[in-house]
Amino acid sequence: MTTAFDPSLSTSAMRPPFSVDAPSMADSLPSINFGFDDLRDRMAKFTVKFDTFIEAGRKRVLEERNQFRMNVAELQEDQRMKKKDIEILSAKSSQHQQILANQAAEANEMQAAISSLTEQKDAQLATKEALQQQIAETQKAIEARLVAQRAHAQHIEKQSRFNVPELDFWESNLSMNIEGAGQTDRLKFSYSHIDDRDWEREAWFELDMSRREYEIRHCKPKLESEKVERVVDKLNETRDIRVLLKGMRELFVEHCKST
Repeated sequence: MTTAFDPSLSTSAMRPPFSVDAPSMADSLPSINFGFDDLRDRMAKFTVKFDTFIEAGRKRVLEERNQFRMNVAELQEDQRMKKKDIEILSAKSSQHQQILANQAAEANEMQAAISSLTEQKDAQLATKEALQQQIAETQKAIEARLVAQRAHAQHIEKQSRFNVPELDFWESNLSMNIEGAGQTDRLKFSYSHIDDRDWEREAWFELDMSRREYEIRHCKPKLESEKVERVVDKLNETRDIRVLLKGMRELFVEHCKST
């Protein structure tokens, strides 16, 4: 702290004791101009400049603080927007991963379906080839059977030319009638006068000649299958139709007597 200048204090030690009659030493000192007015003016100007500096500094500080607050607010807003963008990107990434997973699953399903269809196609091709082979073999068998049937039919036709008189004889003697059975290579043989109690009672059977081995498909009245098979076996063995005609009439007569 600056002490105020007091001339009386600085010269009191050097002055002799005060005497009214002694001349004042101050009167002998030269006059000194300390420039207090100039100093005061300069101090006033300095104070104005200092106040202006302080005000400018305070204003600058306020502006910088406001700018800092604005920057902080902008940074916070940017941080919030970036956080929101990150959340959106994270959601999109998760959705994209889900889409990729679904696409991968669909691709696997499609691949499995393609593999299954390929296997089915290969199996169908194999089945088709097997069926074509079976069809070819069946056609060959049918052609061979047709050839055999035509040869057999020709043989039957030749034999029938010679057997017509003999058949007439057996028809009249066995009370028998021969007619078609409504199908190719089938004949129906009908008998009468087989039952002493009912001369009108009729018995019949159908002979299938479509194969080399003859077969009796139907008969009325119903006969024992074992007895019928024995008669048919003799026919196939001897190839003599008379064996069949006589044997079947005997079976019908036997059946009528037992019922």
